This record gives sequence, C-alpha cells and structure tokens, in this order.
Amino acid sequence: MSSRYEGFPFKLRSAVWEITLACCFNCAYCGSGGGKARPDELTLSECVNIAEQMRRMGMRRVSLIGGEVFMRPDWREITGALTGRGIKVCIITNGFMMTKDIVDSLKELRIESVAVSVDGPPEAHDRYRQKGSYERAFNTIRTLLDAGIPVSVISALRADNYRLLPEFYETLKDYGIFAWQIQACSPMGNADRNNIDVKFDPSFVTAFVASVKDSAPFAVGVADNIGYYSPEEGGIRGTEGFCFSGCGAGLTSVGIDSLGNVRGCESMYDDAFNEGNLRKRSLEDIWTDPEAFSYNRRFTPELLEGGCSGCKYGDICAGGCRSYNYFTTGRLYRNPLCKRGNP
Repeated sequence: MSSRYEGFPFKLRSAVWEITLACCFNCAYCGSGGGKARPDELTLSECVNIAEQMRRMGMRRVSLIGGEVFMRPDWREITGALTGRGIKVCIITNGFMMTKDIVDSLKELRIESVAVSVDGPPEAHDRYRQKGSYERAFNTIRTLLDAGIPVSVISALRADNYRLLPEFYETLKDYGIFAWQIQACSPMGNADRNNIDVKFDPSFVTAFVASVKDSAPFAVGVADNIGYYSPEEGGIRGTEGFCFSGCGAGLTSVGIDSLGNVRGCESMYDDAFNEGNLRKRSLEDIWTDPEAFSYNRRFTPELLEGGCSGCKYGDICAGGCRSYNYFTTGRLYRNPLCKRGNP
C-alpha cells in the first residue's frame, strides 16, 4: 500500500458491496430498484481485483448485497476472493431461494454470518414482496441455524408495520438468531416511485427496543438511521453503552454498486454521491482523494439545520444518517427521526 494511504487520516474498515441488481423479487419499497441485473455489471476478474485492493487497504468486513446475492452465478467465487484474503463476509438475503447447495457453500467459504430481511409478521412482510415470502424466509433461517451458520434478522420500518414490532418479537425470540437490527425504510428507489408511506414514530421504536433489550435472547438494536441521544441512547444500538457517534460514510466505510461506482454508503443511492468508478480509478485513489466524501470529512456543527442546529449533541451526532436525511428532507444535516425533536 502506498505511503499516501499509510499517512491518510481516514482508514477504510468496512464496505457494503452490491454485486448484482438481479433479484427474484421487485419489492415495492426496494431502495435500489432490484429485479434485473444491469447489462454491464462488474466481471468476476474485476471483482477479484477489487477484493485484492480491499485486502491491501486493511478492509476488515464486507457485507454482500443485491438485488439478491445468490442470483449472481459466480457469487461463490466473489465471496471466496474476500474470505480467502482474510476479510470477514456477511451476506444479506431475502431468504427466498436458499438450497442445500448454497448452505454447503456458505460453510465451505467460512461466511461470518447471514442476515435475512424480514419486515414483521406474515401479512406485513408479504404485503410489498411476494405471497409466501415470509414462510420461505423463516425456512431459510431454520436451515441456516441447523447448519451452524450464525443468522441475524433485519427489519425495515414503514408506517404500516412499525407498531407490529412487539408481535414480531414474540416470534423471533423462539429462534436462535444472534441479532435483530431495526432500521427505517428510506423513501428512495421503488419506495419513492410507489409513494410508500415510510413515516413512523421513532419514540415508539426506541421505547420498544429499550423494553426488550435486557431480556431478549439476542442482541436487538436500531440502525444508524434511527436515533438519537434520547434517554434510551446507550442501550438501543445492540451493544450496551454504545452511542451514535455520527455517520461513518467516507470516514471508515464505503458502498460499491454492481457497476463499480463508489459512494460513502450504499444507502446513498443517488448519482450525486458517486465519488468515482473502480473501472477507472483504484479504490485507494478514490478513498484518498482530498475532495471525496466532503459532506462528512469536512463536517462542522455549523452545517446543522432545523432542530439539529444548536443541539448540544450536534458535534457528536453530526445530524444523524446522511442518506435518510437526504431522501426524506432533501438536506444532509437535518434529521426527521431524532427523538429530541423532529426538525
């Protein structure tokens, strides 16, 4: 690795990598609009080269997403290019097309974990996906657990399902998952095109997590797009005592799409946030560009707007999740899900 990166103040530790847009679903609220693979997605050799670049930069963990990861025929080779280089890999899946062959491959590839997306009880989950997808998702969870593969569940909250969290918890607690992540569904991609109502009461969510976190048989916490610094902070992010310390996009993490476009976060699904393309520039070159990721690297509390402006936690929280802010308010430094007041 060049001396330029060795002396660079921001070290890249994790990535969310969309290896294909192909999916067996076309969910009504999918932020990336998954369904069909793009015609010019990264080749296997390009993906292996990117994995090597990640290794040289000291990447610790990669989350592989789609689309649906298992729809890409060479997902095994891409995964192996990462795990074979000592990079921990989590695969995020809708759980619809799990097979014994896939499970055997996951074990052979030494996957760290698999996260299955389930948005609540059967009706709430199937509403915007496919009928029967809830049942298939839980069949996958059982299959993975029986194979000794660690499993977590990710739930995306909308107006129609957030009050079902207590009911869904009663189902989840009987499974041997290790974590449940609760996140806000962002009004981008299909959710925006289909006018899905994604508004919900963050106070209800944080209060629920606080009420079950001590007794839950797994870690339960909210994602970075729900917050912040309410009385429950320090106990609602899956790890006791952990507090939100600002968006990490472009500071320690990066997002890569199936064409090789690099963003600070793969939830920042807009061309406005593209910092470069891996077919034209190396990951190191993009990462160490002094003009890149300026929305976070050059953040100062003076940039905060609305209710975030003047908040005593503003210099730490930095206004919360950049992606959710952008797609809900059109602004980067104004967060609508802060329990301290909706700006």
